[in-house]
Amino acid sequence: MTRSLKIAPSILASDFAAFGAECEAIEAQGCDWVHVDVMDGHFVPNLTFGPPMCAALRPHIKTVMDVHLMIAPVDPYIDAFADAGADIITAHAEAGPHIHRTLQAIRGAGCKAGLALNPGTPAEAAAPLIDDVDMICVMGVNPGFGGQKFIHSQLDKIAALRALIGDRPIEIEVDGGVTLETAPLCAAAGATVLVAGSAVFKGGSVQDPAPYGANIRAIRDAAARGLARAA
Repeated sequence: MTRSLKIAPSILASDFAAFGAECEAIEAQGCDWVHVDVMDGHFVPNLTFGPPMCAALRPHIKTVMDVHLMIAPVDPYIDAFADAGADIITAHAEAGPHIHRTLQAIRGAGCKAGLALNPGTPAEAAAPLIDDVDMICVMGVNPGFGGQKFIHSQLDKIAALRALIGDRPIEIEVDGGVTLETAPLCAAAGATVLVAGSAVFKGGSVQDPAPYGANIRAIRDAAARGLARAA
């Protein structure tokens, strides 16, 4: 697999009153994917939105809608998020007893399947599922809220997953705590998708989106330097 780095801003850090315009702004400023965090107030201690919001956002997203389900149960909602236009649906290994069936259902709904691992879940949990996923999402923080500090022990997990994946065309995404300081560390360990919230949206707005582009380029450049050092 050719490793190309992707920046996926999390709209949870954007202006809630202008989600559609924010999606268009970050795409115009050079992001690769749009990351949509779905939280249920049960699996994680926060509540965001559901399939209708994703459906409303879809016309404003021309790249990839990367839908991260921090919910339990997952299976009853897969078809709804697929119908809402998700390109990738990521479910947590910890969210239910039958994650293999969940991943099969996601692919069966026509989406790419992502597997998320909380900080306390080892890389080995992905081993039996490695041929059933298109992406593994390593949580750099405990899920639920933005703005948390990166948990550096996750770098070893990223590296272990990179070794496990080998030549398979599977992305490694890092969600949580991605900054100019941690982006190169994540990339050097083997990450290919960096989810960033406040690190992308800080200093900008729909009316003044240029800072979004500057932030995206800075994260991409920092990650590229990490890759170069690891080569």
